[in-house]
Amino acid sequence: MATESRAAELRAKSATELKDELVELRKEEFSLRMKRGTGQLSDTSRFKKIRRDVARIKTILNEQAAAAAQS
Repeated sequence: MATESRAAELRAKSATELKDELVELRKEEFSLRMKRGTGQLSDTSRFKKIRRDVARIKTILNEQAAAAAQS
């Protein structure tokens, strides 16, 4: 259920908002990688959540681009 509501929430955003959120997620992912490298990371499950959110955003961006190309 949570992923469906997250996807619906993302679909309601514009392409620029999605790209901004994608940049923020990539920054957070980089920060987590640095913490893991120094041994300071406590929540390793966050990697999976970020990767899935990035994939959701990219999928929605591609869907929007395909819809715009067909119009």
